[in-house]
Parts: sequence; structure tokens; C-alpha cells
Amino acid sequence: MPSTMTFPLFIAFGVSLAFVCIIYWIGGRVSPRRTGSGGGKGEPYACGEDLPAEESRVDLEKFLIYGLYFLIFDVLAFILATSYFATGPVPLTYISVILVAVAVLIFSRRHV
Repeated sequence: MPSTMTFPLFIAFGVSLAFVCIIYWIGGRVSPRRTGSGGGKGEPYACGEDLPAEESRVDLEKFLIYGLYFLIFDVLAFILATSYFATGPVPLTYISVILVAVAVLIFSRRHV
């Protein structure tokens, strides 16, 4: 029984792989060809202006803090979505743990 169930999956995989290969082949045929040395393709910007390294620095600490906020609220949304009809203290416990985590992140930030 399991071998007859997997046969349509192999057919679907083969058809989708063939479809992707056909699209890739058509895209290669209709795309414009590169001529010459490419001009300003090797430049940092299309205008050819160099960007000083100190202006392009990213504050990694702020980026990670915002990433943690996103992760925490993403988990909160998932928990709320999956425990909508749950009864008892489980959803409230999850929400309180997440709110405590957000509070710890907010109050433990170092002000520069």
C-alpha cells in the first residue's frame, strides 16, 4: 500500500522538475546577451562613486535586538494562533513568559 501512495509523488516531482527546467531554458533563450567588458558592472555603484567604509557600517547590536524582538513576537503570534481554543492557564502562561522576555530585553539594553 505505501508503494502505491508514493508513485504519484514521484510523478508530481518529475513534472515540476521538468517544468522548472523548461522555464530556465526559456529564460536563457530570451535574456539579453552580455556584450563587451560590462562597463561599470565592477564599480560599487552605477555612478561609479566609492562609498567610504565608515558610512556603511551597520550597528550589529541594534540589528540583533530587533531580530530578537521579531523572533519573540513571531513565537507569540504562533502560540496565540495554535492555542486559540485551548482552555486553562497554558496560553496565559505562554503569553506571560513572552512578555517577561520582552521586558527583560527592554530594560537590560545598554544606553550608549
